[in-house]
Amino acid sequence: MSFHLALTGSIGMGKSTTAKMFAEQGVPVWDADSTVHRLYAKGGAAVDPVEQAFPGVTKEGAVDRGLLRERLKTPQDFEKIKAIVHPLVALDRVDWAKKHSDLILLFDIPLLYENGNEADFDAVVVVDAPPDVQRARVLAREGMSDAQLDKILSQQMPNSEKKTHADYVIATI
Repeated sequence: MSFHLALTGSIGMGKSTTAKMFAEQGVPVWDADSTVHRLYAKGGAAVDPVEQAFPGVTKEGAVDRGLLRERLKTPQDFEKIKAIVHPLVALDRVDWAKKHSDLILLFDIPLLYENGNEADFDAVVVVDAPPDVQRARVLAREGMSDAQLDKILSQQMPNSEKKTHADYVIATI
């Protein structure tokens, strides 16, 4: 039986780089963000239910993330999209894990604590960086603004709190 290790941390903390380091050592990595992209792509399992819940957010058979982002205004909207997408993501994660028998499996899940999934794993690693480094990393991304970053951070548990719940912390600076 594999050891299931969750990797989490707020935006810009270095999760992707850390996950790549595990992968380079031969650890299979499941990525929640990639899974959502696949579910939103043409033919993805989330396309029809998202379009039914938020008419007009699909183009050419795929969820248009920009249109969806514009439609998500109220807490109820966010709860509605979570109710559609999170069960599909969880199913994908379970199916993926069943296909692997490696000693360790890594699950890259940015919103692990926000979604209350930490009990599904044998241990949790939180990736951490100082706030100024985090801000610089995120603002270096194309199209990212201070306002967008602040909005994202307001929807995430502060990394300082995530670290108090973690089994391990990896500093990325």
